[in-house]
Amino acid sequence: MQSHKIAFVLILAALHASSATMVAATTLERMSVAKMTQSAQLVVRAQCLANSSGWDGGEIWTFTSFEVEDAWKGAPSGAAQQVIVRLLGGSVGNLSSTVSGVPRFRPGEEVVLFLQPTTRGDFSIVSWVQGTFRIHRDTRSGAEIVVQDTAAFDTYDPATRQFNAEGIRNLSVAAMRLRVQSALSAQSGVKK
Repeated sequence: MQSHKIAFVLILAALHASSATMVAATTLERMSVAKMTQSAQLVVRAQCLANSSGWDGGEIWTFTSFEVEDAWKGAPSGAAQQVIVRLLGGSVGNLSSTVSGVPRFRPGEEVVLFLQPTTRGDFSIVSWVQGTFRIHRDTRSGAEIVVQDTAAFDTYDPATRQFNAEGIRNLSVAAMRLRVQSALSAQSGVKK
């Protein structure tokens, strides 16, 4: 009887340990457009060209190339108006790695991205889904609007100490650009 209890406890412990290793969480602190603008080296309106995945440093990464249509802050280096964005996760052969909070892109999709350089010469997105804004057309007006990926992803608000799925929804591209320009103006005013 004692051996059955020990076996039962060991099985429960093993199940608990294995379930704990399967749980993955990403916690992103909510950032304003001004804070993301300050953190980013580049803020661009771009179109996704292609995706590829590969191994680097023992991790699977997805590399997405974008054609820069308009730079709102900074400029891509060199004559090419393309940037490569490196993000954790992807698929290589039969292996897949998924990281919560990391955006994925489809070729042809238009976005506004807040980018910071990596040590490898490519870029990452400031605060992943927070620094990603998808461009859509308003069905009624036909105007271009942005929807922030965090509109569907919980971020942490330190002021309220709560997680909420809040993000910018249905803001015109022009209004979004004005927010970035306003943040740049405020930032340069502080530097003086």
